[in-house]
Amino acid sequence: MTKRITPFRASVAFFVASILLVASPCAAQSGFQTGRTHQGVYETSGPKDISAPVWTFKADGPILSSAAVADGTVYVGSDDRNFYALDARNGEKKWSFVTGGIIRSSPAVVDGTVYFGSYDGFIYALCAKSGALKWKFQTGGERHFEAKGLHGMKPSTQTIPDFWDCYQSSPALCCGTLYVGSGDGNLYALDAATGEVKWKFATGDVVHTSPALAKGVVYFGSWDTNMYALDAQSGKELWRFKTGDDDQNHNRTGIQSSPTVVDGTLYFGCRDFNFYALDAATGAEKWKKNITWVNATPAVHEGRVYFGTSIPSWFFGLDAATGEEKLKLQMPMMVFSSPTIADGVAYFGCFDGSLFAVDLKEGKVLSVFKSEASKAHRADLLNEDGSFNTKSIFRNDSYEEMFSSSQKMFGAGAILSSPVLCDGTLYVGAADGSFHAFR
Repeated sequence: MTKRITPFRASVAFFVASILLVASPCAAQSGFQTGRTHQGVYETSGPKDISAPVWTFKADGPILSSAAVADGTVYVGSDDRNFYALDARNGEKKWSFVTGGIIRSSPAVVDGTVYFGSYDGFIYALCAKSGALKWKFQTGGERHFEAKGLHGMKPSTQTIPDFWDCYQSSPALCCGTLYVGSGDGNLYALDAATGEVKWKFATGDVVHTSPALAKGVVYFGSWDTNMYALDAQSGKELWRFKTGDDDQNHNRTGIQSSPTVVDGTLYFGCRDFNFYALDAATGAEKWKKNITWVNATPAVHEGRVYFGTSIPSWFFGLDAATGEEKLKLQMPMMVFSSPTIADGVAYFGCFDGSLFAVDLKEGKVLSVFKSEASKAHRADLLNEDGSFNTKSIFRNDSYEEMFSSSQKMFGAGAILSSPVLCDGTLYVGAADGSFHAFR
């Protein structure tokens, strides 16, 4: 681990930034994983039976980003290049806004404005009521993380985009500043009213994690394998934490899981097969647990941290203070969807097209939704015992076959979107273009 300043100076800077933030109250926002800290917990209850949606909206492309809900409207982007505003009661389209690229950035809604990014390289600010463009900011351009011979694919000398790099950075807003990462390797701080750059911070690779904000500090990870903490006002680096490398296949590593900040601790997963808990003030490691890829953003509830994993596929609950395993449920396929927790129930999606509701106290599945696409393609994805049929999906190590496999899973209604809860209704998108509401 490398730090640019000493732990003592980091703590002082953290304390000063905390005072400045408290002195400048922020407007409430609807956004990824319940807002700025990504805790993923709602102070309300959600549906106990999610076996069937009350309404479904169909886009013309996959929906991998998560939604935001504000003032009776659901906002979500799609790979069909459209950003949608839907009536939260019945799913009817209120308006749509077309961009020049796929949209995998989850929106933030604050004071009548909705913010999101597109793969056309722009960050957009729209009027939440009408969809009219307020401003757009051009980054240095979007791209997927890429490397030669990625994941052992052939040809080994070919630079290959990582199709598991499924999301864009989702914006967070505080005190008039919008923070968002980009495929150009920067984290941007933009004036929320005008889109003008206040500052930007360059990392060594793609930034697709969504920044978390707490006590005047912005936290985010990069595909360059570092987790960063910056002063939110100035962009000055407070500390950085270096995660591990993969000695056998170095180009697989990096941080895809967005950080969660709760009670002075920063939690995130990494593709070095570890899940980390860091001191939010200094970046010092509190504990780590070797598991597998963790691409989801963790949720923290009643002293436990919850998240899903890639392969092997599990849903974990760890003691937030020690990392001790408290809950472990096997999942049929990879879990990239970040959990939403309400009234002791965790909701999250799975690559097989299922949406799960898990009773955290009992440690068991309460209810499951399976899309029609998931049911139709079950034999293509799963073995007879319900486990992931890896041999059927990943038949060889060519890039073409791996890409085809990912599209097969998308077509089966994979749920990578993270559920959002509002007024007792749960909303989630799917890779077959469906967007569902449950209540």
